Amino acid sequence: MKIFVTGGCGFIGSNFVIEQINRGNKILNFDKLTYAANQDNLLEINQNFNYTFLKGDITDSEKLSSAIKEFNPNIIINFAAESHVDRSIDGPKEFINTNIIGTYKLLQCSLDYYDNLSKEYKNNFKFIHVSTDEVYGSLGEKGSFKEISPYRPSSPYSASKASSDHLVNAWHHTFNLPTIITNCSNNYGPYQFPEKLIPLIIISCLNGKPLPIYGDGTNIRDWLYVTDHCNALDSVINNGEVGETYNIGGNEEKTNLEIVNIICSILDKKIPLKDKLKYSDSIVYVKDRPGHDFRYAIDSSKIQNKLNWQPQYKFEDAIVKTIDWYLNNQSWWEKIINNKYSLNRLGSK
Repeated sequence: MKIFVTGGCGFIGSNFVIEQINRGNKILNFDKLTYAANQDNLLEINQNFNYTFLKGDITDSEKLSSAIKEFNPNIIINFAAESHVDRSIDGPKEFINTNIIGTYKLLQCSLDYYDNLSKEYKNNFKFIHVSTDEVYGSLGEKGSFKEISPYRPSSPYSASKASSDHLVNAWHHTFNLPTIITNCSNNYGPYQFPEKLIPLIIISCLNGKPLPIYGDGTNIRDWLYVTDHCNALDSVINNGEVGETYNIGGNEEKTNLEIVNIICSILDKKIPLKDKLKYSDSIVYVKDRPGHDFRYAIDSSKIQNKLNWQPQYKFEDAIVKTIDWYLNNQSWWEKIINNKYSLNRLGSK
């Protein structure tokens, strides 16, 4: 396959690109290289003859359209997004620009490309939009998000992603663009930018910094190892039905406090502190995030039943793999915290 990837230098995008190159597919990675993008993520496949990188912004219709037509893909998959809730509180404008305006321009360029394909090529074309479970809002103590759950976004980030989902659906129903939407739960794994909870806690432990927990730490998320997510996306590309939405979850609900304590416990064994101190001694409770959703949980039975996908990684195993990756790739994250992100809190307005 020839896959046009937007945002392929980000966390999930880069893991997806590596996976697809290893499967023998051709990739054009179109990425703006914002603060969270990192070409170092792709060093292992950077010289592969099936991989091409092009710096570009999805709000630049002329460059985007030209790149799509020249590459002639049969799959376009959109990872390009501003994605951190805290940053969306501090500065919503970039989220509106990339996640809404950018998605609109990508859809228009994709439609223009699709309308000019031969009938045979059209039958093999799909536009995949990668989104989030946060569009559904907050759950109480019971229940889980299904594909038919109403949208109730709470943050500027989730509102912008909800808007992009609606645009994708509209371009399918109105203009017959063959689209599929995926909504995933919280990802973790290699190459995740350190502003997110799991890498933030790992790196803060290693640097002897406080471990901040919002509110009382009882907010719950469903955790999905990024390799499982990439495998799910591969199933959607190959077997997903046009016009459908697929929820992708890891079936691993944990409170934020549980996550932090698990990481601390693993590091206590791997790199013990002196004087019988424990990493969890550095936990500090800070003022909660404004509008903090209480709980997310994904019902991924649809993708499991229809596409025969299910997560392969248990959290207790994959979190160890993740911690080991950050321990073994210290130069990767040190470059980031020295140049881009100092581990300080954002979005505390």
